[in-house]
Amino acid sequence: MKPLFSIILAFLFITPLALKAQTTGNITGKVTLVDGRPLASGSVSITELAKTTLTDENGNYSFNNIAEGNYTIKVQVLGAAEKDIPVKVTAGQTVTVNYQLPKENVQALQEVTITTNTNKFSKKESVYIARLPLKNLENPQVYNSVSKELIQEQVAVDLGSISKNVPGAGIPMIANQGRVTFRSRGFETEPNARNGVAGAAFSFIDPVNLERIEAIKGPSATLFGTSISSSYGGLYNRVTKKPYNGFGGEVAYYGGSWNFNRIAWDVNTPVNADKTALFRLNGATSFQKSFQDLGFTNTISLAPSFSYQITDRLSLLLDIEFGQAKATSVVRFNPYVGNKTPVAPKSIADIDFPYNKTFLSNDLAYSTQMINIFAQLNYKISEKWTSQTIISRARSTINGYITALNGKSATTMSPQVIAGNTSFIATDLQQNFIGDFKIGNHRNRVVAGLDYYNNSNSFDRVTVNLPAIDFINVPSSYRVSRFKIDSLTSKGTLRKENNGDNTYAAYISDVFNVTDQLLVMASLRADRYQYGGVYNIATGVTAGGLGANGVQTGPYGQTAFSPKLGVVYELFKDKLSLFGNYMNGFFNKSGVFKDGSAFKPEHANQLEFGVKGDVLDHRLTGTISYYDIEVKDIIRPDPADPVNYSVQDGNQRSRGVEVDLTANPFAGLNIVAGYAYNDSKVTKGDSTTQGLRPGLSGSPHTVNFWVSYRIPTGNLRGLGAGFGGNYGNASYQTNTTLTKIIIPSYTLLDATLFYDQPKYRISFKVDNLTSEKAWSVRLTPQAPARFIGSMSLKF
Repeated sequence: MKPLFSIILAFLFITPLALKAQTTGNITGKVTLVDGRPLASGSVSITELAKTTLTDENGNYSFNNIAEGNYTIKVQVLGAAEKDIPVKVTAGQTVTVNYQLPKENVQALQEVTITTNTNKFSKKESVYIARLPLKNLENPQVYNSVSKELIQEQVAVDLGSISKNVPGAGIPMIANQGRVTFRSRGFETEPNARNGVAGAAFSFIDPVNLERIEAIKGPSATLFGTSISSSYGGLYNRVTKKPYNGFGGEVAYYGGSWNFNRIAWDVNTPVNADKTALFRLNGATSFQKSFQDLGFTNTISLAPSFSYQITDRLSLLLDIEFGQAKATSVVRFNPYVGNKTPVAPKSIADIDFPYNKTFLSNDLAYSTQMINIFAQLNYKISEKWTSQTIISRARSTINGYITALNGKSATTMSPQVIAGNTSFIATDLQQNFIGDFKIGNHRNRVVAGLDYYNNSNSFDRVTVNLPAIDFINVPSSYRVSRFKIDSLTSKGTLRKENNGDNTYAAYISDVFNVTDQLLVMASLRADRYQYGGVYNIATGVTAGGLGANGVQTGPYGQTAFSPKLGVVYELFKDKLSLFGNYMNGFFNKSGVFKDGSAFKPEHANQLEFGVKGDVLDHRLTGTISYYDIEVKDIIRPDPADPVNYSVQDGNQRSRGVEVDLTANPFAGLNIVAGYAYNDSKVTKGDSTTQGLRPGLSGSPHTVNFWVSYRIPTGNLRGLGAGFGGNYGNASYQTNTTLTKIIIPSYTLLDATLFYDQPKYRISFKVDNLTSEKAWSVRLTPQAPARFIGSMSLKF
């Protein structure tokens, strides 16, 4: 009886499936670019059935069990013309519908991925730089891109290690709370842009969710404003990993010097059967002791992201960063510069400040927490216009102790400790309309947008300055402990306040094709800044007067206009272009002159020209440029009354040359190289600085390079090695006619060995092979040779 029952049950189960197979068919296909490269994450739908899916990393898509009949396949990529393809489905058969996109840049506004195996370190195309789908060779602005493939090969586990590949970045400066900043064209620049909008984090940022870092060069206020800590040298944009159509991921363990332990993970999966809803989770946790006598860092980061192709015209991207850290401050030494008469220049290497000593204690730690929320909604209004709505929310809080060591004489210093709580909250709302249309025979690519940015800060902390000690002959019993600082907070300087500001902006940018090879960009931003003043929590009063040097502490408003112009001529279409640009940046400045009139925003203008290339089937790409930046309206103490007032007539000039090259001469060999020369000078300023290179502006000459080889075929396929380094000549921490503190030149060399297979990857890395002593612009000693080994399991 049992066999008969099993046969009946199988018949009842299989028969409907067989009948369905006889009355339905399947549709498959592949979407590619004009050069045959696959397009991942492109939207493909069946119009009549309202069914949508996304192409996978190889450009493939499929629809199964479709009733026989006539249908329309629609290929929809934001930033490109949609394509309707008729198709007939026959029962029991699979019909193939392939589509090759036209010859234009179609990288979509939701960061559609173009996959390639050629020159994997040269992924330059970006929708963020110009806020338009614009190819690098069409863009008159210079930018550098560090891809996740290069980050992986170099076993780079922090933003400072990643920035080594950016010309002119120099040795990263670790600020308070683990924040990292870089040099760009002589100016300090922070990585506070995320997916093209404000994503500030006043804390450690883990790179575990990075698709790439984009170093955008030059004053960029026209399209980015000043709310994302863009500087006159540029800004760093963190492009995060997006979900993709498929299941996969990896888990990795890292171990190394000074008890370094790290676990990182990346898991991706479709959420629904149509694979239009996708989810990805990146995360990492790390612990490391300092190479110095004391100090540690302990972090955890989670970065979930979700994308949903709601319809063939509407898509949603939700991206979150969460980070938490407990750590001690790195050494920040501020040498004594209070000389009244000139003294001989001195190198930090000759001051005899201890290289391996922190002077503080591990119980003087800080805790940080940050969360960044990013949501983007794209809607294709028509074949020519797209709407992009963005909401970004960032919050950082710091509790505990942050420290500095302040010089009091040539051989003594005083520890300074700030104890308490600080929080920063920022909200950025943007509405963009992106168009791609023709006027006559002339193509126009336009972005017009509105931008609202709100910033709110609160401080509840005390600054304690301890007695000076001889830092060369330190008593063996000397210890600055938490208990000692807590007992002195009642005598410290209290900062208990709230402050905030609002920025309202409108901008428009048009890339106009005069001919197929000649493009002109014209852009303008109008920016209204409203400062809310400083509210003293202790007194309950919002300050409305003037502080030192005429600084305005009460509410005020300023309006600024920021233009941008660019020209590109492609000598050889999609291979070689000449470009030039005029770009503007500005910063709002509070305060009044002695006569009571208000300060105006400080401005910088850049002129730049150069050449960009992408030749030999993408095997050689690069940029060579010359720039000239002039900063005007810098505030400085009023020579007639320097204690109470300031004047706004200072000027600074920064000019130089940058070279960025990426090459793949033959299969397996990759080369990344860069050179930056920067000549910065105060052209009008205080008598102690005029005509001199500003302190903290970094090395005038820097070089970066990385060469790696991976065996492409055979039994040892995936085995490889890499070698590279960074050089910077001597620079200044302080440079005045009275005091010069020199930071010595440096040459830091790194090497890796790796074995990369489809299911696993093993890597070994050495940073600073020769253990060379080097310092950041904050005179933070850099670690000697650091060893890191890692193993990743892929699935």
